[in-house]
Amino acid sequence: MIKTSIKLFLVFILCLSFASCNKNKSSETIYISEDLQLTKINDHSYIHVSSITLESGSIYPCNGFIYLHNNEAYVFDTPANDLATAELIDWLQNDQKVTIKGVVFNHFHRDCNEGMDVFKNNNIPCIASKKTATYMHMQKYDAPDRVFENDLELTLGKKSIMNTFFGEAHTSDNIISYFPDEKIIFGGCMIKSLDAKKGNLADANINEWSNTISKIKKAYPEVKVVIPGHGKHGDQSLLDYTISLFKVKH
Repeated sequence: MIKTSIKLFLVFILCLSFASCNKNKSSETIYISEDLQLTKINDHSYIHVSSITLESGSIYPCNGFIYLHNNEAYVFDTPANDLATAELIDWLQNDQKVTIKGVVFNHFHRDCNEGMDVFKNNNIPCIASKKTATYMHMQKYDAPDRVFENDLELTLGKKSIMNTFFGEAHTSDNIISYFPDEKIIFGGCMIKSLDAKKGNLADANINEWSNTISKIKKAYPEVKVVIPGHGKHGDQSLLDYTISLFKVKH
């Protein structure tokens, strides 16, 4: 009886260790500096995390995304300050030895494009939807180098990246980027991390927010990883949580 109990205990410990190893393998944190950290999802996919200082003085962590393949990369949203942006470009070009083909903006807010000047100074194309470009012009930001209407497919080798406007939510121009081979969505600020509050609603369409996320969920039922603009990434539960958070009650 005692031997059986010991065996069961050892099996339990091994199971915990295995689960812990798998968890660590699925997301590894890479510390670049105090200004920039990366979360590795897989060999092609990284979340970049940096902080923006708001007018109130509050410091707010922000997520962006990096997709690498065949010694090339696209970045989705710039880091939230120029120093972190320069560090990210240096890490990609000098540590990873990749060519950065462009940076795609999720929407027009500063936490998406604050490092735009650093990308431009490095002759890296800045890409945005027509709606985002219009709002950026109204905010007196620099103009993106490439503009698309509602859909843009980018490629890295044979890997596709689908950039799509599904509807209004956090802003009236917000898009999502979907990576079919990885089954990853980078949703930016229209996607909320679990237990997050509604956040900045200054340019939001509260009435359409849930509908827009529902369209995304329907379009990509096989998605496995969902990355919000702020907070911890997760699975489809982030889509469900965001839908419920903004569900219009009649």
